[in-house]
Amino acid sequence: MNVDLYKQSGEKAGTLDLPKEIFEVPFNKDLIHQALVRQAANKRVNLANTKTREFIRGGGIKPRPQKGSGRSRQGSTRSPQWRGGAVLFGPLATRNFSKDMPKKQRKIALFSALSEKVRENSVIGLEEFESKDMKTKMFAEMVKKLPIERNALFIIAEKDETITRSSKNIPEVKTILAPYVNIQDLQKYKTVVILKNAVAKLKETFLKQ
Repeated sequence: MNVDLYKQSGEKAGTLDLPKEIFEVPFNKDLIHQALVRQAANKRVNLANTKTREFIRGGGIKPRPQKGSGRSRQGSTRSPQWRGGAVLFGPLATRNFSKDMPKKQRKIALFSALSEKVRENSVIGLEEFESKDMKTKMFAEMVKKLPIERNALFIIAEKDETITRSSKNIPEVKTILAPYVNIQDLQKYKTVVILKNAVAKLKETFLKQ
């Protein structure tokens, strides 16, 4: 599988060979959806926390006599039916939203999403990015010269201060290390830009036995 390879100047530099095991996988909508739901659920922060009766202080005195008043029997003002009382069946901070998914299925879902990007002509290669000053302006100029539609996800092989610092203030651009490529980012960003040296890292990470 080959995609167009570009220089930093925006000129074509040939083609970039991508491993067919990752970029030529049939589209699997169900697995992609399952992986996307799992990732979103695992990032979810549980903020809601209501108090059950055991966590509310007070209410130790019986509010009215058991018999003789003609009213209902009540044992505590902290019961759920009283104002200021406990909450029944409310959300608790101990609730766990995380979901699991077999590793092999997660890998197939990722490969399927990457392959679909290639079929949509939304994957390009980049030889390298060099900048002595590490200024956002240079990276932004390069983005304008490349055939990028709407926004872009740059896949890099390893931590590179030149790229990360030059691109972090561009809202339509995100850089990510090859081992951390994920379904959510592939769905969010229209164009995927793979640096030439990141291909070997993708193979090493996802095709190792």
